[in-house]
Amino acid sequence: MGKPDTRRLDKAIRETERKLEAVREREVWPLDGRERRAVLGAVASGAYSLHRGNGTARADRQLDTTWQSAETRLVAEITALQVERQRVVNEAAADRAAKKSSGWW
Repeated sequence: MGKPDTRRLDKAIRETERKLEAVREREVWPLDGRERRAVLGAVASGAYSLHRGNGTARADRQLDTTWQSAETRLVAEITALQVERQRVVNEAAADRAAKKSSGWW
């Protein structure tokens, strides 16, 4: 019996880590629809407040909160994928051990 097939999970982990790096660099492409709308809404309200001569503190806080929630979501996704990968590896190891112990010798 060979190694467990974790290619799909490894690829998903790499892709999610790439998304996390992009979010940390404040790129918009890895955001989901709700987060994208929140970022664009905060930018628009900040621009409107600035145009009216008011401060942009509220819009800045909303942007920071949105970026933090996106980062938290991606970290949770990575953790879940890593746990699933470890489960697959452990399951394959248990199968391999059971097969060895049930052998003739």
